[in-house]
Amino acid sequence: MFDLVADVESYPQFLPLCTGLRVRRRVASGEGVEIVVAEMEVGYKAIRETFTSRVTLDRPRLRIMVEYIDGPFSHLENRWTFQDKPEVGSEVGFAITYEFRSRALGLLMGAMFDTAFRKFAEAFEARADAIYGT
Repeated sequence: MFDLVADVESYPQFLPLCTGLRVRRRVASGEGVEIVVAEMEVGYKAIRETFTSRVTLDRPRLRIMVEYIDGPFSHLENRWTFQDKPEVGSEVGFAITYEFRSRALGLLMGAMFDTAFRKFAEAFEARADAIYGT
């Protein structure tokens, strides 16, 4: 599951609202940790936004940390944790905090964004089923 989430280049293939993703930089920082700086474009109808994040892929600790760099938010951070469960597969934890820079954009997009994150979680589950089986 770590590899599925770490494969950010594939997000446009399966994540709803993700209309594009470009990796600007990828650096191995040693000890199994890799830093990826990526721009993700999200869109819904006429609304399009691009934001840039720093993604820390920490394989030894089985966690992925996403930190906001630039875009329509004043704050965005999410954290993935993975725990192998030999009998059943993997247990995946996901936490996110965010706040839009503009109050008006927050009011306009806030509820839709919450729904989108639920759909993102479902998309990752469906992708895992497709790749690894149910």
